Amino acid sequence: MCVILCCFINLPTNNMRTKIVQVYASRVVRRDDVRIKITHCGVCYADVIWTRNMAGDSKYPLVPGHEIVGIVTEVGSSVKGFKVGDHAGVGTYVDSCGECEYCNDFLEVHCSKGSTFTFNAVDSDGTITKGGYSSYIIVKERYCYRIPDGFPLAMAAPLLCAGITVYTPMMRHKMNQPGKSLGVIGLGGLGHMAVKFGKAFGLKVTVFSTSESKKEAALKLLGADKFVISSDKEQMESLLQSMTKSLDFIIDTASGDHLFDPYMSLLKVGGVLVLVGFPSEVRLHPGSLSYASRTIAGSLTGGTKQTQAMLEFCAENKVYPEIELINIQYINEALERLVKRDVKYRFVIDVQNSLK
Repeated sequence: MCVILCCFINLPTNNMRTKIVQVYASRVVRRDDVRIKITHCGVCYADVIWTRNMAGDSKYPLVPGHEIVGIVTEVGSSVKGFKVGDHAGVGTYVDSCGECEYCNDFLEVHCSKGSTFTFNAVDSDGTITKGGYSSYIIVKERYCYRIPDGFPLAMAAPLLCAGITVYTPMMRHKMNQPGKSLGVIGLGGLGHMAVKFGKAFGLKVTVFSTSESKKEAALKLLGADKFVISSDKEQMESLLQSMTKSLDFIIDTASGDHLFDPYMSLLKVGGVLVLVGFPSEVRLHPGSLSYASRTIAGSLTGGTKQTQAMLEFCAENKVYPEIELINIQYINEALERLVKRDVKYRFVIDVQNSLK
C-alpha cells in the first residue's frame, strides 16, 4: 500500500524549509496494528519546531502532525477494540516499552525507556516515524483512540494534543470541582481548551491575555467570566489588589517569558499553578510558594487511558475546539500564521479532500 505524504525538506544552501509531495510504501499491518485513512490533522506548534529544526534534531524529509483522526481501513488479527469503518485517532506518541511502571499505569507518555513520538522519532523497526500530514498511518492498537460516534472528526483532531495537554493536569489536580475558580494564562490553542474544559467542569474562569483583541471571543464565544489584559500594567496592578488569593487553580499556557510572582499571589492558600507552556525560564520568589502553601507543577500530554476518557467527556458534554479548516496546500502559510499567533484557535488540515 502506497501512502501520500506532505514532507518538509531542509535546503542547506539557504536553510529554507519547503514542502513536497512524496509517495512511499507503508509497512505491512501487523497482528496488533490498526491502519487508519487520515481525514484530518491538527496543526501544533511542534510542527513549527521540527519542520524548522529548532530543536536541532530534525530528520529530513520530515512528515509532521500528531493530532490525527480518520477511518479504520484494516486491523491486525489480534486487534479487539477496532473494526473497519470505525473512527479513530492518534496523538503525540505511537509506541512505548509497555512494561515499565508508567506504562503499566497507562502513563505511556512518561515511559521509562522513552515513548516513541508520532513523527521524527526512530521506530522499533529502525525507520523514522511519519506523522499526520499524510494519507494513511499504521499504529499499534494500544496507541489508537476511539472517536465517539457523532463527534465531528475535524474537531476531534486538536483534542489529541492541545486538548489532552490541559485536560491531564486539570484532572490530576482535581480542577473538575464546580464552583471553584480557574485562571488561564494565554488564549491560544491550549488556552482556549482550558477555558472550555473549565466551563464544562462548572468553574469560574478568568482569562489573562496580552492581546485585547481576544477579549470579545473569550467572554462571548468561549464563555469566560472575566478577561484581563496582562500587558496593561495599570490593570494588572489593580487586579493584584482586588484578586489576591482569589483563584483555586491557574493553567499557564504561555510560552513567552513572563513574571510568575504576580500570578502566584492570585492563588488561594494551597492553590496550584500548572505550567504547560515553555517559557525560557521560570523564576519566582520562594515566598510565593511557602507563605500560602502554594504549588507550581508541570505537565505534558497524557496517557492512553486518560486520553480516551477525555474524548468521551468531550462527546458527552459537547466540548468542541474552535478550528480553522485548511487545505494541505496552505500549510506553509498556516505555519507562518501560527508563529505570529494569528489563528483562532487551531488549524486543522482537511487531509481527505486536499491530499490525493
